[in-house]
Amino acid sequence: MLKVSDRRTPLVLVSGWTDAVDATARALLDDGTVLVHHDLGHLREGILRRTVTGTDGIARTHILELAHGCVSCTLREDLLPLLRRLHARSSVRRIVLHLDRALEPEALCWAIEHVAVAGVVGQIDGPASRDVRVEAVVTCIDAATWLDDATGDDGLDDRGLTAGGDDERTVAQLVVGQVDHADALVVSGRAADGWAQAKLHAVLTRLAPSAPIDWVAEGGAVEAERLLARIPAGARRGEVGDAHSALLRGEPPLDEDCGVAIIEFTADRPFHPERLHEAVDVLLDGVVTARGRLWLATQPEHVCWLESAGGGLRVAAAGRWLAAMTAEEQESVSTARRALAALRWDERFGDRDTSLIVLVHAADPDHIDRTLRWALVTDEELRRESDWAGWPDPFGEWHEDPCEDGGTDGVPGPQAIDSLPGETNREDRA
Repeated sequence: MLKVSDRRTPLVLVSGWTDAVDATARALLDDGTVLVHHDLGHLREGILRRTVTGTDGIARTHILELAHGCVSCTLREDLLPLLRRLHARSSVRRIVLHLDRALEPEALCWAIEHVAVAGVVGQIDGPASRDVRVEAVVTCIDAATWLDDATGDDGLDDRGLTAGGDDERTVAQLVVGQVDHADALVVSGRAADGWAQAKLHAVLTRLAPSAPIDWVAEGGAVEAERLLARIPAGARRGEVGDAHSALLRGEPPLDEDCGVAIIEFTADRPFHPERLHEAVDVLLDGVVTARGRLWLATQPEHVCWLESAGGGLRVAAAGRWLAAMTAEEQESVSTARRALAALRWDERFGDRDTSLIVLVHAADPDHIDRTLRWALVTDEELRRESDWAGWPDPFGEWHEDPCEDGGTDGVPGPQAIDSLPGETNREDRA
């Protein structure tokens, strides 16, 4: 059987917030490559600057007014059609996106795959993925500052860096997300000492385990093409998962190194919401990131998604359990999810469970495990299922830590995968 050739134009996304981002993107320029960059540095003026360096090597800059005053709308309305038009040019062999430092590659990858683009002359309406395919996501970081940024609690606005007036992301959320979605890493400079350097390596190899790393000395050249060639065949290449995707990707090391370790926490009974609310503080100290599915006793229909980075944590809705669906609704769920659920199906609770991955750098794994298990319902509470609906639920529909005045805030769902910065996506609950 003949294999059909993929005629889509390869797309490389380069993210991060060091000078190496520009150097890496430019290192990929050749006779058939187009470089695209949207500069968000002029948002206060109500504009974006889009620069396209063509196959002729000439950079052309265009000023874009914010559509509806929204960064995400402007990027979607400009970038996605642009990708489809560039694909149609016979001179373009590859497209490189030099992402502004405030952008996360995962959100763009989702938009490329799913957001419909209409009105491009000579092309059928559909997502940009009809014409381009993500060949690689490369993230550039600074060895001396990245781990402090990834474990801190500064907001982007504290650094004078946002993607719009309603952008409430933290620095940790941004930099952890950029590395987590990377297929390859460029690390510039060195950490403060040998121990800090080894610790940084231990974190990176667990957060992005299959990503090759190019360690670049200060002032050194980035060998971008060689780095792309080292990306393994099974890399994500822009693939965006959901709450039921594998939490451990790329076979990360499971042993402890320099105080860095991965904790796998699973449970086949729900959390008591008030005890969990008290327990989640354990995920905010000495932890790089935590993510996974939660089963709350007070919310039996809905999968909850927990995600943390540094000193911030979010819990949000992430769809429904299969056990809460009708047979017809289950048919619309992927075969892979139904098959996995069938392997662990419980006669009483169906596919409901909790599964978390916690990446620690200065915390006691046993203490985290004990604290989370303390928050689960007891045997006695498990027998009194009829009482669960009446329990107070501090998570409500949305929750973000640290709490402010005991209230809850609307926050994005798992990975905010259908939103560019500044937007909030959620699945409304009945």
